[in-house]
Amino acid sequence: MVRTPCGVVRGRHEHGIAVFRGIPYAAPPFGPLRFRPPVRPEPWDGVRDAGTFGPTPPKPSYSVAFARYLSDPVVPGDDCLNLNVWTRDPTPSARLPVLVWLHGGALTRGSSAVPVYDGWKFARDGIVFVSINYRLGVEGYGLFPDAPANLGLRDQLAALEWVHRAIEAFGGDPDRVTLAGQSAGAISVGALIAAPKAQGLFRRAVLQSGPPEVGERDKVRRMVRRMANRLKIPATAEAFAGVDRDLLLRVQAEAGRLSSPVLGGPAFGIVIDGDLVPRDPLQALVDGDVARGVELLLGWTRDEYRLWLVPGGLLERVDRMGPVAFAGAMARCHCGHEVPRGYRALHPEAGTAETVGQIVTDKLLRLPLRQLAEARPGTSYVYEFAWPSLRPGLGACHALELGFVFDTGETPESAKLAGDGAPQALADTMHEAWTRFVTTGSPGWEAWGMSHPVRVFGEVGEGRHRRDAVPHEADRGKAALNGAVPADGRRTELDDMLDPGDRMVYTAYGLRDRELALWTTAEAGGVAPDGPVDGKPARDPLLSSAARRAELRSAVRRLRRTGRVRGR
Repeated sequence: MVRTPCGVVRGRHEHGIAVFRGIPYAAPPFGPLRFRPPVRPEPWDGVRDAGTFGPTPPKPSYSVAFARYLSDPVVPGDDCLNLNVWTRDPTPSARLPVLVWLHGGALTRGSSAVPVYDGWKFARDGIVFVSINYRLGVEGYGLFPDAPANLGLRDQLAALEWVHRAIEAFGGDPDRVTLAGQSAGAISVGALIAAPKAQGLFRRAVLQSGPPEVGERDKVRRMVRRMANRLKIPATAEAFAGVDRDLLLRVQAEAGRLSSPVLGGPAFGIVIDGDLVPRDPLQALVDGDVARGVELLLGWTRDEYRLWLVPGGLLERVDRMGPVAFAGAMARCHCGHEVPRGYRALHPEAGTAETVGQIVTDKLLRLPLRQLAEARPGTSYVYEFAWPSLRPGLGACHALELGFVFDTGETPESAKLAGDGAPQALADTMHEAWTRFVTTGSPGWEAWGMSHPVRVFGEVGEGRHRRDAVPHEADRGKAALNGAVPADGRRTELDDMLDPGDRMVYTAYGLRDRELALWTTAEAGGVAPDGPVDGKPARDPLLSSAARRAELRSAVRRLRRTGRVRGR
């Protein structure tokens, strides 16, 4: 039993770890508190049982196609602003480092109850692990004239403040908090580490497959207006608060069905609000002095886009679309023909879908994360997850690394993405790196600097023969997993010990430099590598903004004609 600011909670012992689930950090956000900022929960008398996960926030279910790969349990109830704690020593004297986890799910789905996020392995290794629920979709990120923006982000801030007040009783050190998240959770981390109101609540941050960014207010407004038109109500928080939750979720799912990272369209997102988010988080972190002492772990997966395209069968359709797909990518990324032309010159063997997927991933994800690392050399660590899923077509897709970071590959929910038989040695290595970062501020490879070191996890076979790959010194004894060829191309004894199919971990220097340099060239008005793209000449002019929007609409209409498209 542990005393929190609102009362005593009773947890359970599992695997020798004390686990507390469903602890409220804010009052239920319904009734008069619906579409309002979070407030502290009412204190309780006696002992509150914390043996099971608390209610999950309202959210639509994944489509059938995505549910094959992603799990998203639902726990009914109103008290959905809750969190969970795993700790091996729930006593104030322990002073263990703390990891606070923000789940992903496009700010519309996900929860702390997903089994992949089980925190007992982190607790076993001396970290107090905390995972939270926060409001999603229109309840958390709708934009209304009569309610504050970014309510889900405000929930996350309230949970961080709870951790700062209460975590010592669970054995945690409030001065050694790492804030981590994946996808939309990483985007939230980026907003919070730049938020003036959150300063001093964390020491380190992990951004997995999500950059610091803000959405377009007009996109969010369009989502709200679409929902209001379908509901035949005003686009106000007061009107939405009177709508049944299940009906609201059905309408939200329909209004946002084309809102994928590739297709764009109206979507919920964090917006500049002049309060919690006073300016663009990336610009605040790159240009300003905010959070200068915060150490960063930043990264992505090699084939992020495959989770967006494979489940709905879009990969094959994009391949068939050819020039229309490139036009859609240019519109989505606000670039001209010189960018896809450069990618085709660098990777002539790649198909249309792969090229388009990497273009969108680089522009929306890798480029801003690299910009953040460039602005924080010496305290930023960059990685790429490259192990391909055993499920057909997924490759090293978005969210695949989670089962390795948490070392929960044995769960059926992790196997939905990875397949059966994922390498335990890779999970051991990744989990150890994250544990080291939370504990010491260094994951075990070089910090970002002039040589652009990127830690690559799990590349298969021929990848280890690349000339930009060099083995980390600490890995030379791990011949079953790690290996590479020095920059001069010489084979090493370690390289000879590996079979072509072995997985490995290595540090690459300058990984993706050539691709990301294309964006700098384009923004400066320079010339990309020569060569046509699907017959278009090298001197094609940049598209105007209006033309880009028209091209994107055309691409989406073409996709809809070739088969039904549904978002996550």
